[in-house]
Amino acid sequence: MRIAFFVNSIESEEAGFTTTALAMGAVARGHDVYYVAPGDFVLRPDDSLMVRATVVPAAKYKDPQAFHDAFQRKDAQIQTIDVRELDVIFLRNDPSLDSEDRPWAAHIGVMFGRLASERGTIVVNDPLGLTLAQNKLYFQDFPEAVRPTTLISKSIEEIRAFIADHRKGVIIKPLQGSGGKNVFKIATPNDANLNQIFEAVSGEGYLIAQAYLPEAKAGDTRLFLMNGRPLSRDGVYAAFRRVPAKGDLRSNMHAAGTAEAAKITDGILAVAEMVRPKLIEDGMFLVGLDIVGDKILEINVFTPGGLPDIAGMHKIDFSEEIIAALEDKIAIRKTYAGAIPNRALATL
Repeated sequence: MRIAFFVNSIESEEAGFTTTALAMGAVARGHDVYYVAPGDFVLRPDDSLMVRATVVPAAKYKDPQAFHDAFQRKDAQIQTIDVRELDVIFLRNDPSLDSEDRPWAAHIGVMFGRLASERGTIVVNDPLGLTLAQNKLYFQDFPEAVRPTTLISKSIEEIRAFIADHRKGVIIKPLQGSGGKNVFKIATPNDANLNQIFEAVSGEGYLIAQAYLPEAKAGDTRLFLMNGRPLSRDGVYAAFRRVPAKGDLRSNMHAAGTAEAAKITDGILAVAEMVRPKLIEDGMFLVGLDIVGDKILEINVFTPGGLPDIAGMHKIDFSEEIIAALEDKIAIRKTYAGAIPNRALATL
């Protein structure tokens, strides 16, 4: 199998990323692995879609850092490849990281991923599905039962009224973004900081105001779904609990949150089951659900992370299951000679 991982940039990748674990897992299973960034696509006059791909040398790597160093060298080999020669393109970029400094790059993976899938390459998550999820408004497409009460607006009057209706407080965050940036808790509509927070966050566009869930103080549970179902092995789920740093309401790992072992309850599994049909319909192969109680705070369909943390807790490398699932999709594509569309194949 020839698999390319599409990332924000080669330079910004880190040894501890989930993408690194997935790429290492593919190499360990004998596959050819490449890294691709937003500036690497070429659509030629003959309509062939090429990609300038950074090659990961085939080797047995002792640890993620050695693997990371192998393709980060200044003399790293770059090959120009027709996307039809790639079996899989795994979209693993975070559009929000490029939205300010490189807006042209934010949705390149979705744009060229669609062209690649039309040429027979398996692209996950499905690029047409990902176009629906380019901001947190996608969350509103899921059943009301799994969502906190939510207001989306640019009106401070609407937001004040919403806060007044929720005595336990409200979380305010931008409609677009990730990593816990500009996330605030407001206790009352008369909060002295509300105007300042509104000005800071609304500068990025629309705001989301969500009813605060007191259980979130203890953190949330990140649960991985693959092909629409919880990812597990031998009774252990690909999941962990994200605990906020003291005095911080954000549990994001980039915001100094820490990872602990998670207990996966019947309630959490019920929440996952409730969102499964929509994720399958949209071709979402690998997804991270952030769950508090019986509610989902976020559905991460672009760059769900945490596999290395899970491996450290349970000594289970779930990247093996994920790469094996891609191998199965290639076999299905070959059997059906391309008759199954990418969006369906992504979650088979």
